[in-house]
Order: sequence, then C-alpha cells, then structure tokens
Amino acid sequence: MPKKKTKPYIIWFNKLGIKDVPLVGGKNASLGEMYRKLTDKGVKVPNGFAITAPAYFHFVREGKIMKQIREILKDLNTHSLENLRTRGKKVRYALLAGEMPLDLEMKIRENYRLMEKEYGKNVDVAVRSSATAEDLPDASFAGQQETFLNIRGESALLEATRKCFASLFTDRAISYREDKGFGHFKVGLSVSVQKMVRSDKACSGVMFSIDTESGFKDAILIEGAWGLGENVVQGAVNPDSFYVFKPKLAEGYNAIISRRMGTKKKKMIYANKKGGGIKNTPATETEQSTYVLKDKEILKLAKWAVIIEDHYSKEAKYFKPMDMEWAKDGTTGELFIVQARPETVMSQKDLTVIEDYQISHSGKVLTTGQAVGAKIGAGKANVIHNVKQMSRFKKGEILVTKMTDPDWEPIMKIASAIVTELGGRTSHAAIVSRELGVPAIVGTNNATRKIKMGKPVTVSCAEGSEGKVYAGNIPFKVKTTKISKKKRPKTKIQMIFGTPEEAFSASQIPNDGVGLAREEFIFTSYIKIHPLALLNYGRLKDQVAKKKIAELTNGYKSKKEYFVERLASGIGMIGAAFYPKEVIVRLSDFKSNEYANLVGGRDYEPKEENPMLGWRGASRYYDPKYREAFDLECVAIKKVIEEMGLKNIKVMVPFCRTIEEGKKVIQVMKENGLVQGKDGLEIFVMTEIPANVLLGEQFAEIFDGFSIGSNDLTQLTLGLDRDSSIVDHVGNENNLAVKKLVSQIIKIAKEKKMKIGICGQAPSDFPDFAHFLVEEGIDAISLNPDTVMKMTVDIQKLEARLKKKKKKTDPRSSRGQAKKSTSKGKPKKRK
Repeated sequence: MPKKKTKPYIIWFNKLGIKDVPLVGGKNASLGEMYRKLTDKGVKVPNGFAITAPAYFHFVREGKIMKQIREILKDLNTHSLENLRTRGKKVRYALLAGEMPLDLEMKIRENYRLMEKEYGKNVDVAVRSSATAEDLPDASFAGQQETFLNIRGESALLEATRKCFASLFTDRAISYREDKGFGHFKVGLSVSVQKMVRSDKACSGVMFSIDTESGFKDAILIEGAWGLGENVVQGAVNPDSFYVFKPKLAEGYNAIISRRMGTKKKKMIYANKKGGGIKNTPATETEQSTYVLKDKEILKLAKWAVIIEDHYSKEAKYFKPMDMEWAKDGTTGELFIVQARPETVMSQKDLTVIEDYQISHSGKVLTTGQAVGAKIGAGKANVIHNVKQMSRFKKGEILVTKMTDPDWEPIMKIASAIVTELGGRTSHAAIVSRELGVPAIVGTNNATRKIKMGKPVTVSCAEGSEGKVYAGNIPFKVKTTKISKKKRPKTKIQMIFGTPEEAFSASQIPNDGVGLAREEFIFTSYIKIHPLALLNYGRLKDQVAKKKIAELTNGYKSKKEYFVERLASGIGMIGAAFYPKEVIVRLSDFKSNEYANLVGGRDYEPKEENPMLGWRGASRYYDPKYREAFDLECVAIKKVIEEMGLKNIKVMVPFCRTIEEGKKVIQVMKENGLVQGKDGLEIFVMTEIPANVLLGEQFAEIFDGFSIGSNDLTQLTLGLDRDSSIVDHVGNENNLAVKKLVSQIIKIAKEKKMKIGICGQAPSDFPDFAHFLVEEGIDAISLNPDTVMKMTVDIQKLEARLKKKKKKTDPRSSRGQAKKSTSKGKPKKRK
C-alpha cells in the first residue's frame, strides 16, 4: 500500500493560490494568489512564506495539546463573559506552553535564513495569523487572531509563531466561531511570514473596492495614516480618507471625487531597529496637517484595487468586492499591497430593501463623529475604558469607549449602538458594527468625557455623515421600502439632493438622475466659510473668524484651494453617485442673511429688510462685490467636469430676474472656462419669477432648459413672504394663478423643444399637483428621496390612465369613429 503523502509545513507565496485556503488559510492563499498572478500586472506584494495548517495540527498533536483543549472547552458558554474569558485563557496557556516539534522548528529556521538571503541579515518580517476558515465571502474573521510586526531573528520568529497558534483561541475568536457555527477543531491556523514594508518611515492603511456604507460598487475607499498600518486597522487614529470613482479612473481621469483629512495624531514605528518591536509616537504638527498620499499614489492604489477586484471576481465567477491593506515604503517610496480578502458586509447585504430610520426630533447633542450605517440606537450609556470592565456591560446598552479591538466583540454584538473616540470608516469598530447591523459613531475625540455613565442616550446615524449622540431617549421610527425595478414612467422622476455623503445610498433608489443638487448644503457642511473671507483672509478684522478659518483650512496650500477642493468634492460625490444620469447643480443661492452666517461672512454681507427679494442668485455672480467669489465656484465646477470627467453635470442659474442678467452670468461662466455647449455642458435657468414665464421665449434663446422653482414662483405670484408664518396660509402651488404660470412655461418649452422640469417642494408635498404637472406634459419631476418610490408608482398609474383616456378620445381609434358616427347631425365636409 502506497505511503500517504505528507503535506508540507512551509510553502512560499510563489507556490500558493486561492485554492489553498484549507492548507494555509485565506490570508496566505490570497497573498500567494496576488504574488503569482498579479505581479505582472503591476501590483506589488512583498515576498514571504506560509507556515501551513498541517504544521499547526502537527504542533498540537505532538505536544498532546488537543486533548487538553477539548477538556477545557467542554462546558464553554460564550454568553457568559467570565466563562469565555477563563476558558480562553486556559487554552492559550496550554498552546504557549506546548513544545515546538523539532522538525517543524528546523523548517521555520531554514526558511527564515532563505529570506535573509533575499532581503539581508536579521530581516524584519510581519508574522500574521491565517485561519483556514477566515476571509470567506460570508464571514470576515477580521482581526480574530494576532499579528506581530518587526520580528527579527530565528528565535523571535519561533516565539511569534507560537503566539499566532495560541491566538486561534482568543476570546473573540472562540465567540465568533460559535456564532458562525464553525467547529473549533476543524479550523486550522496557518502563519504568514512576510517581508515588512518600511511604512514606519512613511504611511499605510486600508482600501475597499466598494463603498463600505452604502454598497455602492463604483467607488473605491482608501484610508491611511502615518506609520505602520495597525493603527488604522484597529481604529486607533482618525485617518485621511479618499474616494475614487472607478468608471472615470478607467478612462484616465483624475477621478478622486473626495478627500477628507484625518487628525492622525500618532504613528506606529519600529521600537528598535536591530532588536525588533514596535511603538506609538506622536505625529508632528506638519504630519497631522498633511495628506499621507499624493494624487498619483491614490490613483495607483485605486487602479490596483480594480485589478485585484477584477481578478478575484473572474475567479469566483461573480462580483467580489475586496478589502485590502496597503503600505508605502519610506526608504524606496514604493507602494505595496500586504493583504487582500473579500469584503463581507455590503457584498452580502440585500440592496433591494431600504430601511429609513427617522428621528422624531433633535435634542441636546453630547458629541458628534463619523456615522457608520444609517440606523438609530438608544439605551443607557456604559462607558468602558479597558477590557477588564467588559463584564459589567449588559445587553441593549450603548457601548462608549476610546476604541475597540477584536477582544471587544462579545459585548459589541449585544450593544444597541457603539460610540468611539478614535477610528475611521474602516476601523475595527466600523467594520464589526456594519457586520452586526449595529449603529456606530467613530472618531468623536471626546465621547468618554461628554457621555455620562448610566445616562440614557440616543445614537443617531440617520442624519447624514455626521453621527450625533443626543441626551435622553428620543423616539424614532423605521420605514422599510422594497425597491422595485419596474419599467420607468415616461415622466422622469429625479431627485432633489444636497448632502454628498448620502448620495451613494440614494442613487440606489430607482431614479432618472438629480433635478436639483443644492450647493448650499455643500457650503454649510463641506466649506463652512464665506468665500470672500477666504479670499481676503489676510485683511480679516474678525479674529475669532480668522482663527476658525485657519483651523478649517489647515493642510491646504491656499485658501482658494480649500474652497475649490471642498466644493468640487461635494459636487463630485453627487455627480459620481448618479453617473451617467443627469445631475443639475444649482449655483449658490443663499440669501444675504444666510451668507452672513458662514464663518467670516458678516463683514461681506449687507443687512437687507427682505433678503428673500434682495441680493441673491444671478445678481451676485456678475457683481464686482461678489464676482471674485463666484469665479471660485466656476473653477470648482470646471474641475468636476474636466478633471474628474463627470460630464453628466449640468448647471442651473437661480433667481435670474432679466434677460440681461442671464447673458451676464453666462459670459462670466465662459470667462472661467465653463462654456455652454462644450463637452455637452447645458445651462438651465430656474423659473421662479413671473418674469421668467412672461418672457419665456426670450429666456429660451439664451438657456438650454427650464426648471420650475415652485416655492419662489408661488411667493412672487401671490405676493407672499415665504419667511413669514403669518401669511403662510394664503396660498400654495395649487393656487390657480400659480398653475396658470406653470402651464404657460411648460407650453413655451414644448414649442421651443427645450427641457423643462420642476425642482420645487410642491410635488413632494402635494400629489395632486404632481398629477397636474404630468397632465401638462412636464419632462421631469424632482422629489425628495423619501417620496421617489411612492410617486413613481403614482405617476405610472396616472400615465396609464391618461394613455387610456387619449385612446378613447382619439378620432383615429375604432371607438372614436364609432362615437362620431352616432352623433347628432351630419359630419362637416372637409374644405
């Protein structure tokens, strides 16, 4: 009988592939797959070898450790933190005390010496655990086992290997396997030994080929900080983050649609150049205010993300978004991918069902941070400062802490919400909370000080990218909508939109683009500063405003760059989310009192008796007192269209009182490179002043389309002040005078063969007004995202009824002919 072939204890990356998961775990199999098949495509992966799962089983068998583990775990209860902690500790001690078989030890030493031949004496390596059940499409096992960095020398490598073996039985790993139904003795542990990238001298981070919040497939998210990558992975720092838009990246554009600077207050570096080890040290002020990556590096990583995603999707024969770790070598300046695994949250989520969490009212805000998910949770706050305090945590409480790591997972899964001081959207707390479906707010900086132990709080992630922790239990409701991808109605159903962070989620609701993208939301949430205060920063008298501007613009080359970059990012996020559908961006339309509320704005705005009817819209853009600020706005839009490649962006001019004003604005835009007709650029005019209707034919000569602003049109038709609640009851868009003007401008647009839509509030608030618009033949109706699905169904039914009615009355139809023949009198003869 032939002797059974012994499986190897050591395999180098160039001999491994994705099919070797049972042998070396997901992490090592993936490293081998990339090293072998993607190096030729430009993706750089540091070399290394895997200590296989058979080596681990050899270790536990030879040392007779398996029997001890079974005995320890026979009365395991993961719902008891004390039970879990006690048994986990005993198992780990048994593994750490076990003797390494001599043949395995010799193999590890021998292969480390081979690595020394390639990279030099006493080579620094990263030693990572790679469980044979990890990184599967429906189970991430992220961070369940240990990683050891800057390991040098044979003895240190052997010790790190033993610790990796023991980490198969960390408390969180035991608990996770129980929850997922994986047998403790069917899961093996492989160890990755990989050459370190000297990111301690540069930067590192994580990268996802899908948006981790919404599941939007066309965006790549990159996060990074100075030093070794563990701080980003663990959520120990608030990192820089970047979004790159895949379709335009493929076309060669600078497709970075968003940049966000993190605080990055510390960095992980080598503790000892010769002896190994790592430590954290404060980042310098310059490092904190500088992005970790240049544009060309962001784009290079993004291209690698696409290559990796495409490769794994092709192998799997289905779309397979990826979760990757990257590092930059500070000695050579080279970028590397050091890990890649399947993304396991959004790729498994049912995107045909939308849950809309709505808070009943706001309250006292205790702290804010980055919202993870879009849910709301409420309960008593439990402020936990270290792992030893976890046993006091009870189901349904709000976990408040500085940061989480995998040891915290047993209490994270029973929390109503999670709030951390540190971390970004790809931190441990963020990834695990998404997987658990628990709302989380990360990067608050002060949560453990601002939230009191035992006090009821409400954690809201349902109000945009900024998560808010409110004092007390605030009621909220959940609305569930099933997305239907039925045939679209003839009338375009577009969205009214302004919050860039919600664009990826909203774009997944069936729609025909964005009929109104409000710049005002981007001004208030992204920019916050009056553009003239930025342009005249050196001459500002308001010292409080000057200090605030200095803080907000820290890290930017100039105040102009800050404005252009932030506005372009906001518009770019919306444009990319809905690409290639039309996105109509309305130029800034603040009233003077609203502009004054921006940082530094009071020095540049007049005090008007009725700002609603004053210096707003078109009248600002060509005015010498504001023209310089409007120029920046044009530069930002030009950047989105030409640099990012988002040619689906259209521009709309608000509150244009006269033909002359329209011509002046179009000329100013042209002087700033926004040329009507170039690259398909269309310029619309808001139809919100009766003059726009009365002179509709003339406005049609200079603009490419109309968009009815029903709120202002109602105000100016009926002589109302929208800001006055006293006369608010007098009328609304259903008033006959308003409807006559709406009907008239639709007729003019049809005659001129021009686009016409509506972007006012009325169709969202009054379904009968929406029906009136369809009957009049409007091209597009823009609605708030929460009313799009319902209105789509209503309009489909209405269009069907109108079609049926038209068929009945059409004299060419058989029914129409029959009706004509039975009418009284003889039909008139045609002349």
